[in-house]
Amino acid sequence: MSRGERWQALTELMARLRGPKGCPWDKEQTLESLRPYILEEAYELVDAIEQEDTEAIREEAGDLLLEVLFVSQICAEQERFRPDDVLESLASKLVRRHPHVFGEKEAENAGEALARWEEIKDSEKESAGESLLAKIPRALPALIRASKLSTQAARVGFDWASVEQILDKLREELAELESARRSGDRQEVVEELGDLLFVLANLARHLGVDPELALRSANRKFEERFQHIEQRLADDGRSPAGASLDEMERLWQEAKRRGKGPKLPPS
Repeated sequence: MSRGERWQALTELMARLRGPKGCPWDKEQTLESLRPYILEEAYELVDAIEQEDTEAIREEAGDLLLEVLFVSQICAEQERFRPDDVLESLASKLVRRHPHVFGEKEAENAGEALARWEEIKDSEKESAGESLLAKIPRALPALIRASKLSTQAARVGFDWASVEQILDKLREELAELESARRSGDRQEVVEELGDLLFVLANLARHLGVDPELALRSANRKFEERFQHIEQRLADDGRSPAGASLDEMERLWQEAKRRGKGPKLPPS
């Protein structure tokens, strides 16, 4: 079976699942109801990649493709576009945004290639009369969206000039957060904490670090070190609830010395 035949078979399979004699659950789904599943499948694929589990990567990539097929079929039923239109649109975009491959332009390295992609993308938005920030999805996790918003603004010069300036701003936001905490104004605390997190996302960008991956790494490190505490206490027939903070801190430091937790992933 050729690649085209495989795609055709998949789209026909999805149409059958949504058809009169199809699956009751599949037939009930809408674009709105699919949103959490799309996010879930994307994160499961990311997790499989981080675990370097080849079989899981293959399976989760298929699950994410299923969500694309689902969305395409629903839109076909609503006469918005066909599943084939998704492929055609993607192919056209890939050619248009790679003039250094399919045209006369040149790109000496990955950085130049990415810059050219973003330049073409920005020009497309400007010609459509859109804000440069318009297509950054609101449904993105807040930390990822903060990074993308600031990156897009930085492309037109709206940015700090150096890491030192961002560190100064970070200290300023910390002071404002402390002032808000002392005031007891809950809303002000929320706003100042948000400002602090936004500055941290900018700091990560200037340091060449993906803030989402950095936080995921920190989460895994915390999880593994805390599980070490649980295991060491369980060896003595105890649990964290029955241990003192000093004892848990000692076991945390023990886990840290043993190198528990992954290193920061590359950006």
